[in-house]
Amino acid sequence: MNEYEIFAQIKSALSDAPRNQYTAELHLQMIKYADELKNITAKEFCERVGLRGSFGTEFSKMRNLTQRLKAAGLDTAKI
Repeated sequence: MNEYEIFAQIKSALSDAPRNQYTAELHLQMIKYADELKNITAKEFCERVGLRGSFGTEFSKMRNLTQRLKAAGLDTAKI
């Protein structure tokens, strides 16, 4: 899957998320695609998804958390 398709998937998942689950879905999508987006800056992620720049911190946190989750056995392909 290329970056364009990944960002389309993320946008779709966020638009389908219930209002009270938006942030949880955003975090999940960040974890799901962390490896594919490892060369994307937090600023670029926010711009391409259409988020406020303040969500860049969340992107960085989730990317770091993903490595620990994978070390503990998480298979991001199952998300």
